[in-house]
Amino acid sequence: MTFAEILERVRDVLNTELFNVGDTPVTIGTLMTMLLVIIATIWISKLLQRGVRKALARRGVKNEGTVGAISGLVNYAVFIGGIGVALQAAGIDLGTLFAAGALFAVGLGFAMQNIAQNFVSGVILLTERAIRPGDILEVEGTVVRVLRMGIRATIVKTRDGEDLIVPNSAIVQSSVKNYTLEDSVFRARATVGVVYGSDMAKVREVLERVALDLKWRLPDPAPQVLMLEFGDSSVNFEVAVWSDDPWKARLAVSDMNEAIWSAFKEHGITIAYPQLDVHFDPPVEKGLALIGATAS
Repeated sequence: MTFAEILERVRDVLNTELFNVGDTPVTIGTLMTMLLVIIATIWISKLLQRGVRKALARRGVKNEGTVGAISGLVNYAVFIGGIGVALQAAGIDLGTLFAAGALFAVGLGFAMQNIAQNFVSGVILLTERAIRPGDILEVEGTVVRVLRMGIRATIVKTRDGEDLIVPNSAIVQSSVKNYTLEDSVFRARATVGVVYGSDMAKVREVLERVALDLKWRLPDPAPQVLMLEFGDSSVNFEVAVWSDDPWKARLAVSDMNEAIWSAFKEHGITIAYPQLDVHFDPPVEKGLALIGATAS
């Protein structure tokens, strides 16, 4: 038997029809082609997963749950693409399969809309690295510390010790204040109002001394004392002091308020409270005087 005859026999075996998918015959050759494509897909998927893990490690992502989720998604995406290539290589019309599953896909898409939104937001957060575990954030008016970042949600802890599960889309789609993005320096502020008869130069001097004596303040930048406004019942001042621990901001403001109270009491400065002056027109004054005279 010649080599050409052997090739002819092999070709006949490979062209042997096993079954039909619609109008497309499936042969031994097409099955072997599909098998080779699937094997190549698995190999490519492993290479890509290894590359993703290395890239995440270089970016500081060490959480196994997050790394495993992203690696799994890469694996699914490559595997689905490989299956599509394998079916196309076998001569099976993918358009027919897509048309059959289109209705199901639309319904599934609506059902998983929020999940997909949170997943995409999680990928953005993990890629940009603008928020990391340990950061202090203000999300929707609540100050929290980031504990863990997942592909769907971020786990945070409030100052009251409560653990919250925040959807990643809520972080990406809203304005978030990150106190520790570049550094942890922030400015603590306290406001106080004094009566109009106060010696304003003395008030400023006392407030500046209070700010400089705070043990937790940073030496630079220097504290600021501002006369904010002339209120209805008081002249309002603001004391601004820089600190490097945003998690304890409320304690810092409380300490500053207590120091201001003690210093004002020591120097005889009166903290204002709301007052209302009532003035009567002359006819009203005369009427009240007559009523008083009659009553007496």
